[in-house]
Amino acid sequence: MAMTAVIVIVLGLSAVVLGIDEKRVKEGDNVELACNFPPAFKNPRIEWKFLSGQDIILVYYDGALTTPYQGIAQFYLQGLTLKSVTRKDAGNYVCEVTDSSSGKPEYTELVTTLVVLVPPSVPIARVPTSVTIGSSTTLYCVENDAAPRPTFTWYKNKIKMPEDPKSSPTFQNSSYVINTATGDLTFNPVTKADSGDYSCEVTNEMGRQSSATVTMEAYEKNVGGIVAAVIIVLLILVLIGVGVWFAYSRGYIGKKTNKKVIYSQPSETRSDKNFQQTSSFVV
Repeated sequence: MAMTAVIVIVLGLSAVVLGIDEKRVKEGDNVELACNFPPAFKNPRIEWKFLSGQDIILVYYDGALTTPYQGIAQFYLQGLTLKSVTRKDAGNYVCEVTDSSSGKPEYTELVTTLVVLVPPSVPIARVPTSVTIGSSTTLYCVENDAAPRPTFTWYKNKIKMPEDPKSSPTFQNSSYVINTATGDLTFNPVTKADSGDYSCEVTNEMGRQSSATVTMEAYEKNVGGIVAAVIIVLLILVLIGVGVWFAYSRGYIGKKTNKKVIYSQPSETRSDKNFQQTSSFVV
């Protein structure tokens, strides 16, 4: 990518800020990031920073590599080498150089965007096996490894589906929207013609991969079956109610029985004073 130099003022410094450069490298390879500064800088002070999203991480500071980059980076005066890069290393690397050897402070900055190339993995096609005609449904193509992010393509019965179904005689009876950036395929509404075998494909500059095929069937809403099921449930409830009423009327449930209790008069006991020995036994 071409770089454009511009003159700006940074905290009172005369500054040359170079445009953004770009490096594209396969995951696992080494990459060299340039930090070219003017020859007039005789005593340059160099810092490297890594910008990932909202995070700013120091790579080279105060004349040494920071702890996270020791062993995986190599510093030299006009550049930095990253070894065996991974997808986590993708982002913007900023080289900042200041120098005061000319008598006035000067500043140079170079930003390099590192793109780590990762081939796509085999995607997963999430397709419902049955859908109702007239409803809305979405099919998903899932792939989370590729870098840069891949484009998504859908196939029905091994035929590529165009983004505009009306542009093809094969799909003109369908009404769908394909999001090639996310892999979503939405039918609204579903028609009988949407029944078929579906698969998806992901592609980036490192290659392409295809998913397994999943069959989707579109059915009419079975109103008669629903009505029949409701009638059967009502009949069952009626039969249960009749059974309970019959059992109750016959006294099988809910009827109290009178238990016959016989009371007996306790026998009189003799006190010790009324006790008389009536006979004695001699052995």
